[in-house]
Amino acid sequence: MTKYLISFPAEAMDVPQEDLPAVSEAAHAVIREAKDAGVYVFGGGINESAAPLMVGADGAVRNATYPQTREFNGGFCILELPSREAAIQWAARIAEACRCSQELREFHYDPES
Repeated sequence: MTKYLISFPAEAMDVPQEDLPAVSEAAHAVIREAKDAGVYVFGGGINESAAPLMVGADGAVRNATYPQTREFNGGFCILELPSREAAIQWAARIAEACRCSQELREFHYDPES
């Protein structure tokens, strides 16, 4: 089976404040279904209050990011699924629950991961 990353940036979720509890419950319901189906690997939201760090090959730590990930935020989950079609179906369910489009990416197969 293949692992898929389903994600969205924080800005994509343009939901009125009063609707957030319903969106949260709907999203959690889909995640519970993924867990019950045995396809859930990991998920969560990026903690924007914790600054990102760049850790170098020499162990040096600095307050930095790669330029292309400077705006990395929002939510994501990783599901392990039998096909891309199944991943699209799960992404559609998450998009409906979160009321925003989801980006779908496939991980390369690595027998050691």
